[in-house]
Amino acid sequence: MYSTKFLTFIEMWQKEYAIEKTIDNKICVDKDNNPIPWYTYPAIEYLSQFDYSDKKIFEYGCGNSSLFWANRAASVTSIEDNPDWFAKWQKEFNAPNLEILHRDEGEIYENAIFEKEDLYDVIIVDGKRREKCCAAATRKLASGGVIILDDSDRINTSLEYVKAIEELKKANLIQIDFYGFCPMNNYTKTTSMFISRNFNFKSLYKIQPINGIGNLWSMNRKSRKEFYKNNS
Repeated sequence: MYSTKFLTFIEMWQKEYAIEKTIDNKICVDKDNNPIPWYTYPAIEYLSQFDYSDKKIFEYGCGNSSLFWANRAASVTSIEDNPDWFAKWQKEFNAPNLEILHRDEGEIYENAIFEKEDLYDVIIVDGKRREKCCAAATRKLASGGVIILDDSDRINTSLEYVKAIEELKKANLIQIDFYGFCPMNNYTKTTSMFISRNFNFKSLYKIQPINGIGNLWSMNRKSRKEFYKNNS
């Protein structure tokens, strides 16, 4: 038999985070069916605070994260190595500012980032060959930008991740680790951000941090009192 508090906690994960829906349907979306990345929820909430309207994004690894970024940024270039997934994304993703490229062989994959002269404000490493991709990303990161390495906790069992993080640290970036649950999983993981020391992204809001998902202080005073009364 579960307490009322515990059931309220479960209900928040079901309704506000929609994690039950993501696990059962195997899709990364929020409660309103908007696409979200397969990062940890703390990382998603942190990233969602910023204005990317003038930012260029580059992704190693395509998926709902590509639409998440396309809904926010000036342009997104996403690299997919699996031909079947590439065909699927090409058919289903119609954002005009999203370019999906199929690159699947060795150096061709990580070097896709050099095909344009652009520097990128956000670079996501969430595909294969992560050590090589991280090394390439440090050479194409715009001033004040950030590199995101997902599943970074694999450093504990993978030499590739050890070397990937070494590459990012050599670039004098500040490492911030976001631990927690994520869409589609029933276990925790880590998404790490490697932020330039002159990181300069503007917030979408007048204050930072904003109230996160399920935050009590997003309620008005009357609602907070009612919540306390029902859960004390």
